[in-house]
Amino acid sequence: MSLHGKRKEIYKYEAPWTVYAMNWSVRPDKRFRLALGSFVEEYNNKVQIVGLEEESSEFICRNTFDHPYPTTKIMWIPDTKGVYPDLLATSGDYLRIWRVSDSETRLECLLNNNKNSDFCAPLTSFDWNEVDPNLLGTSSIDTTCTIWGLETGQVLGRVNLVSGHVKTQLIAHDKEVYDIAFSRAGGGRDMFASVGADGSVRMFDLRHLEHSTIIYEDPQHHPLLRLCWNKQDPNYLATMAMDGMEVVILDVRVPCTPVARLNNHRACVNGIAWAPHSSCHICTAADDHQALIWDIQQMPRAIEDPILAYTAEGEINNVQWASTQPDWIAICYNNCLEILRV
Repeated sequence: MSLHGKRKEIYKYEAPWTVYAMNWSVRPDKRFRLALGSFVEEYNNKVQIVGLEEESSEFICRNTFDHPYPTTKIMWIPDTKGVYPDLLATSGDYLRIWRVSDSETRLECLLNNNKNSDFCAPLTSFDWNEVDPNLLGTSSIDTTCTIWGLETGQVLGRVNLVSGHVKTQLIAHDKEVYDIAFSRAGGGRDMFASVGADGSVRMFDLRHLEHSTIIYEDPQHHPLLRLCWNKQDPNYLATMAMDGMEVVILDVRVPCTPVARLNNHRACVNGIAWAPHSSCHICTAADDHQALIWDIQQMPRAIEDPILAYTAEGEINNVQWASTQPDWIAICYNNCLEILRV
């Protein structure tokens, strides 16, 4: 990643704590805005909303709010036109929906999928449906995935404008479920996949929940931690195993056999992000301090080397590619957030 040109190619922000969850805002009027979640091994954690001041080229913390337990994932409402309220979701002990304004962030609703008690098994991840922002899916260590319906009605005179209900809850795996992601296939609303501790990738259709399809099983039955759909070609997805140094690319049309293995990392991979604008580029990030960008165009021929490499000052624990600004990638390591122009 070259460091020339009139504008900086790397911007850095240092948080007061270790950063784990992190994501870009997609609103057109908030270009360089991200949310960061702390990783502190106690009940009291924080979320910060930071923005890049384009005049001074510095990140400014616009807002900090309390969050119980570390956030396992953070995501802004996938609303590229700015028609919905400015919402942010976090997962941890529950799924929480927050409303963000310039001065404060306030909790709009707390979604608990256990009707019978206040206790809820921890949520490992969630995804927000891009085609229908009233749908979210969560994954839990209790082997289930829950699909939530969100009401974001702009009713005047009512204080709390956002509420949610369980649309469906299903046992998705034999063990803990670690990630869930909606697919863009078939209209982009009804198909989703999940990965978990049983080492399988499973595909579901909200219209036919009585059965699922196993697309891949890890040969050693290692738990699979992350799953990420190609943003341009819904046939491809990427996954990675716990403590694994490689990322496996799958084609849903050829189940159970990876079409590519990206294995240049020298320590365990922590994050995967597909390019928003290209079906053949993907970024992987790992404990070896490296963020690697790969061109997978020549699949099914073996992909030997990445086309770009960036070395950070610490173990990278998250990577996010900005969906509305495809030449920017965000990584976080230790207490630092960096955005890199690619």
